[in-house]
Amino acid sequence: MTTTRRGGVTDPAGGGRPGGSRTRQASGATPPDDSRLSHEVLDGLAEAVVTTDHAGLVTLVNATATAFLPEVVAGTDLTSCPVPALARAAAHGADSFDAEHHGRRLRGVRRELAAGRHAWYVRDVTDEHARAEALHVERSRTAFLARAGSHLGLSLQREQTLRAVVTLPVPYLADLALAVQLPPAEGQPRWIRYAGSDPAPVTGVAARSLVGSLPGVAEALRGQAAAPGGWPREETPDLAAVLPPDFGRPGTVLASPMRGGGRTAGALVLIRRDGRACFDRRDVELARQFAARAGAAIGAAELYGEQVHLARVLEHSLLPPELPTVPGAALAGGYRAAGDRLRIGGDFYDVLPIPGGALFALGDVAGKGVGAAVLTGRVRQCLQTLRLVEQRPLELLRLLNRALLDAPDAARRSQFTTLLLGTLEAASGGGLTVRIAGGGHPSPLLLRPDGGVAPVVVGGMPVGALATARFAAAEFRLFPGELLLAYSDGVTEARGGPGGQAMFGEERLRAALASAAGLPPAALVDRLIQLLDEWLDGQSRDDIAMLAVAAV
Repeated sequence: MTTTRRGGVTDPAGGGRPGGSRTRQASGATPPDDSRLSHEVLDGLAEAVVTTDHAGLVTLVNATATAFLPEVVAGTDLTSCPVPALARAAAHGADSFDAEHHGRRLRGVRRELAAGRHAWYVRDVTDEHARAEALHVERSRTAFLARAGSHLGLSLQREQTLRAVVTLPVPYLADLALAVQLPPAEGQPRWIRYAGSDPAPVTGVAARSLVGSLPGVAEALRGQAAAPGGWPREETPDLAAVLPPDFGRPGTVLASPMRGGGRTAGALVLIRRDGRACFDRRDVELARQFAARAGAAIGAAELYGEQVHLARVLEHSLLPPELPTVPGAALAGGYRAAGDRLRIGGDFYDVLPIPGGALFALGDVAGKGVGAAVLTGRVRQCLQTLRLVEQRPLELLRLLNRALLDAPDAARRSQFTTLLLGTLEAASGGGLTVRIAGGGHPSPLLLRPDGGVAPVVVGGMPVGALATARFAAAEFRLFPGELLLAYSDGVTEARGGPGGQAMFGEERLRAALASAAGLPPAALVDRLIQLLDEWLDGQSRDDIAMLAVAAV
């Protein structure tokens, strides 16, 4: 077969219209010889066009095909042409191929023509492929950051957060992740590492020389970003200690600062094995973003840890005290804070020794939680100090009222407390002399040996609310076998039972006391707490405090 090449299109010497193309013409007119026009049209296409005859030999190659597939010329057997992907597709009767060729990404499709001929249409999809690849990479990076942010936010425990920081980047960003932190004072750096071969993150302490040995770590700990670097040629013992025994030779190292809480929380070091591609610009950008999120998570965890520590110190200072021994009396207290992880709140009781006996207090400050606990601490501290100069309950209430109102910003805070304040003294002939003053608190209940229950009415106004507040007092004798119960309104106002909205109420409290007649104070308080727990069914909404005093 002889062929001729015209205008960049190669066709058989017989030269019909390529691809069986036709031109529109009037009925009965003789078709003009438009092969040259057809060739020019084909050469102007952005697609490469290659046609074959029924035997699979190339019959036409347009100009774009000559540029894309210079190895394919007219007369070539397409099944054995030097373009492997095209040759395989032709040999197996496939309708498409996708391959790299001469730096281009080519995508071809086959169409059937008349008389067993075929045409291959080949496009350059290099830019399209690059855009799709870039979109895939970007989506992958976004998914990584989203997953990392979700995992980093799962815990407010510092050690758990550090473990997440080093496990998340492996293997997506690196083969090994290392977090290095310096102690506040001059000390040894602490590190935590994770590699794919580690069953779990590994921690350790290194010499300070490690900071200078690892590329970029010193800068990262100062809050500065450093460019990726190679693993040091001379591996010191400090460097070897942070690598798993089977890790192999490290290649590239990228250190990033982890900033959080207004400071640099540490350095995140990502290490790739020798042979893995170096960190490119997008890898570095992603690593910096992850390190920033890691730093914020570590900062939040450290701040939470500090707050928990302060809260525990506050809790320890405000928890109900160990009750002292009081001559002629048996004492027991009970306390529950409402719906707070801390065991502190606005209800409190205290028993303090005074000459000749003891001073007892049970109060309920306005509010709940830590804010109420702070006022509780102020009230208790005031009582501990004022009792040294005044032991009469009524006068002591008045002094406490002035002390609370004189505190800075007392009016703006509008913080006050209801309070029962009393003294216990051994009475001649047995029993206790009880002097009690009330500041707007529920009246205590007197339980007699026969199960009778009666209130000791004291009344009064809340303490710390008004400078002109009036308080009431009472005095009585507590005989052996009798018991006095002081309690906060969290006991009677506890909502539960059927439907969860009924109050426990004073009537139920009196019935519970009557059924516990004869029990020692500790057993009676435990009994009341158990009944309240059953009534609340785990839905405590208010603080509860009670103090039982029995004459012995």
